[in-house]
Amino acid sequence: MATEPVVRNRVDRRRERTRNALLGAARKFLSEGRYAVSIQEITDAADVGFGSFYNHFESKEQLFDEAVRSVLRVYSELRDEIVTRYDDPAEIFAVSFRMSGRMQRQIPEMIRVLLHSGMSVLLHEEGLVPRARRDIIAAQEAGRFEPMNPELAVMAAGGAMLGLLQLLDVDPEADAGALADEMTLHMLRMFGMDQSAAQQLIAGPLPPLPQL
Repeated sequence: MATEPVVRNRVDRRRERTRNALLGAARKFLSEGRYAVSIQEITDAADVGFGSFYNHFESKEQLFDEAVRSVLRVYSELRDEIVTRYDDPAEIFAVSFRMSGRMQRQIPEMIRVLLHSGMSVLLHEEGLVPRARRDIIAAQEAGRFEPMNPELAVMAAGGAMLGLLQLLDVDPEADAGALADEMTLHMLRMFGMDQSAAQQLIAGPLPPLPQL
């Protein structure tokens, strides 16, 4: 039996706008590294009433956590759209890493949210971490990567990615594509690929970045 589509009324749409405004304000503060803001400052930045805050979030910490998760979801959706055309898990990992560095130039404010979250962003069991883990394990099983503890591999790749994104953030003139490809090469080599195979993976053309 087919389910009836959910029809959102005006109240639902207003609640969604308020929630999105609060999340947008939180992302802005997080991108600036401003954690010690009050709920009043957040609602003022979102241009919503103070009382509206507690209709959506129990605390500032919950809002900030959801703001980080919202960035991870956007980031992951962009990545998923990019890699749909690839089958080789090693190539999927390489393309994901290469494109992630380039995304810093497309969504710098969102990237700063992740950077200001530090290594803790790698502990979220959603977003990029489970995808990277899945790709690494698949590449190991396919004989493309040498055996390595998947959790250690994810942390190594995640730490390298955060370092790359931080470098690109502080140096707007840096060549994001060249640096992303160089870091990808080092990651592939660390995972056991020989120089020739790794260079082949970073030499291929990339699809255009999806539009937000």
